[in-house]
Amino acid sequence: MSKDWHPSTRAVHAGTRRSQYGEVSEAVFLTQGFVYDSAEQAEARFQALGEDEFIYARYGNPTVRMFEDRIADLLGYEDCFACTSGMAAVSGALTALVKAGDHVVASRALFGSCLYVLEDVLARFGVEITLIDGRDNAAWDAAIRPDTRLVFFESISNPTLEIVDIRHVVKAAHAVGALVLADDAMATPVFSYAQACGADIAIVSTTKHIDGQGRMLGGAICGPRELIRGPIEAYMKHTGGAMNPFTAWTHLKALETMNLRVRAQAQTAHELAEALSGHPMIEAVRYPTHAAHPQQALALAQAPAGGTVIAFEVKGGKEACFRFLNALKVITISNNFADAKSIATHPATTTHQRLPQEQKDILGISPGLVRLSAGLEHVDDLIADLMQALTV
Repeated sequence: MSKDWHPSTRAVHAGTRRSQYGEVSEAVFLTQGFVYDSAEQAEARFQALGEDEFIYARYGNPTVRMFEDRIADLLGYEDCFACTSGMAAVSGALTALVKAGDHVVASRALFGSCLYVLEDVLARFGVEITLIDGRDNAAWDAAIRPDTRLVFFESISNPTLEIVDIRHVVKAAHAVGALVLADDAMATPVFSYAQACGADIAIVSTTKHIDGQGRMLGGAICGPRELIRGPIEAYMKHTGGAMNPFTAWTHLKALETMNLRVRAQAQTAHELAEALSGHPMIEAVRYPTHAAHPQQALALAQAPAGGTVIAFEVKGGKEACFRFLNALKVITISNNFADAKSIATHPATTTHQRLPQEQKDILGISPGLVRLSAGLEHVDDLIADLMQALTV
């Protein structure tokens, strides 16, 4: 039935489970374990779980399962495993699918923690990692080998908002039997195009647009059932990365307003990019679907909007950038994004500070770079705040 629904309807109704009481609002099952009618029933469940059967919250929970079904349906995948955080989803998906001796190709423009998982964790255990310029299709073609196990990238990179041509990467990876994993945090669940472009797995930080209000950490791995309920579930449930029921419940309620929130934030982000373009104190502005972005055509070919985040370069380096940030009155200085409150981040000294300077230079994370997450404030107030801060 949900296949005929629009995404906004799926976000409200898909995967709904009701107890015998027929509640309207989804129920939260705050329980670690489950009771069996008999020893024989307990034995049978540990051998094979049936539909809507559970044995322990680390292995599954009715509230969490409802959230997993809803996200999988919304993003167009068969199944989903909900995790404790976005990074638990990234590290869990990667670790569950590779072993010593495997080859992984990844875009170099990744969040610092993603680079740590690849270069420090997986490489330490014998996985060969090749990092490339994800914008360069020829680089993907050259790096992907017959023995490549999987490829990994951010659909829109954090924080410089680079775009990957997913269809091209999928074609090259599938030609050698490699899996394609897309970190979809910046693309947002509302404008996600990973599944439509052929990515085998989409990884979502539910901390971001799904919660969207700065409350809960969470993550989700979406993909084919054989992978989700096979190696990924096995790894996640035994290593303790499963989402807790209360988080799943808050996420279910947040999904009811996500479409409205994210569309409004994306429109605001585009207007902020337009307002900053050409300002004498701004060196460059980036928003994927804005004309100032060098990959605008590719961005528009993959999605109607570029997410809720813009990036821009303040002239004068770190000193001028800090002066600008400290003068903001409406926009908050923090390190999250996709919140209802607009947030400004200085990646070079916060989220990406541990990267070597050489790597920052390659990625374009300069002393003047600001990542700005558009919130739900009135766009005129945000523009006025940016303009006054740039004159200080």
